[in-house]
Amino acid sequence: MFINVLLINYPNFPQQYTLLFIVLILGSLACLMRSFFPSLFQYVQYLEKKFLWCVYWVGLGILSSVGLGTGLHTFLLYLGPHIASVTLAAYECGSIDFPEPPYPDEIVCPEDGSLASNISLLTIMSKVRLEACMWGAGTAIGELPPYFMARAARQSGADPEDEDYEEFEEMLEQAKDAQDFVTRAKLGVQHMVQKVGFFGILACASIPNPLFDLAGITCGHFLVPFWTFFGATLIGKAIIKMHIQKLFVIITFSKHIVEQMVSLIGSVPKVGPLLQKPFSQYLEAQRNKLHHAGGRAPAEENWLAWVFEKVVLVMVCYFIISIVNSMAQSYAKRLQQLRHSEEKTK
Repeated sequence: MFINVLLINYPNFPQQYTLLFIVLILGSLACLMRSFFPSLFQYVQYLEKKFLWCVYWVGLGILSSVGLGTGLHTFLLYLGPHIASVTLAAYECGSIDFPEPPYPDEIVCPEDGSLASNISLLTIMSKVRLEACMWGAGTAIGELPPYFMARAARQSGADPEDEDYEEFEEMLEQAKDAQDFVTRAKLGVQHMVQKVGFFGILACASIPNPLFDLAGITCGHFLVPFWTFFGATLIGKAIIKMHIQKLFVIITFSKHIVEQMVSLIGSVPKVGPLLQKPFSQYLEAQRNKLHHAGGRAPAEENWLAWVFEKVVLVMVCYFIISIVNSMAQSYAKRLQQLRHSEEKTK
C-alpha cells in the first residue's frame, strides 16, 4: 500500500528502484526491531536461519538437476551424508532433539537423551524432512530452463542452438526407424508424458531414473501447460521421490545394518580385517564426537574421512571443468555455424 502511495505521489520514481526501496525499508524495520524489541528479534533470527537453510538445500538441488544428468551430484555429496549422520546420531543418542546451536552445523547428543527404543524410521524421517523436501524442490526447479527453452523454440520456430534440443528433435524424426534400447526407452517416456499428461509426468518424476532428464524439453516441445509440468515434477521429486531416497538411506545407515556391514567386511578373506579396522575406528570416533560438545574430544584423522574429502573435491572440480568445456564447445559450435553461413552468402 505504501509503495502504491509513493508511485501515485511521485510518478517519476524509477520502478527499477522499487525493489531496492522495499529491501531498505525491511532492513530498517529489522534494525529497529533488534534495538527496541529484542525478544521479537529472536523469532526473526530463527526465521532467517530456517530461510537460509532452505535456500542452501534448494540451491544444492538445482546444482544437482542442471546439465541434463551431468550436474553436481549433491545428493551423494551432501544430502545423503547428512541423512546418514542424523540417522547414526539418532540411534547413538537415543533422541533427535539435538542442541541448536551447534546443529545443523554439528551434531551433538542432548544431555537428557531418551531411550534408544523410542527412535523409529518415522522419527528420523521427520527430522530430515525439511532439507530433503527443499533439495527435491531444487531438482524440480532445475528442470525449468530446458522446459522454457523448448517451449520458446516451438512457439517461435527458431533454433535455440542447444545440443540437447537438437538431439531431441533428431530422436523424434527417427522415431519410426530401428533404435537402440536407450532411445526406445526415451521415446517411451516421451509418449507417456505426451499422452498421460500430469500423472505420466508425476510417475516419471517419482521414480529415480535417468530418463526423466529430457522431460523438461519434452513438455516444453509439446507445449504442456506450465503448472501441469511443474506441479507434477514438484510433487514427484520433492515429496514422493525424496521419501523413497530418504527411507533407503535411513534403513541403510540404521544401527544394526551398519554393524552387520562392518562385520561382513571383516569376514572377507585376507583383506577383511585390514579393511574392518578403519571402519570400526571411524564409527567409534563419530560416536565419541557425538558425546563431546565443542570438539573437546579430538580424534585422530581417519583415512576414510580423508578419502571422502578428496572424492568430494575431485567431483566438484570435475563439475566445474565440465561446465567450462560445455561453454567452450557451445561457443566453438556457434563460430562454426557463423562461418558456414558466411561462406554460403559469398
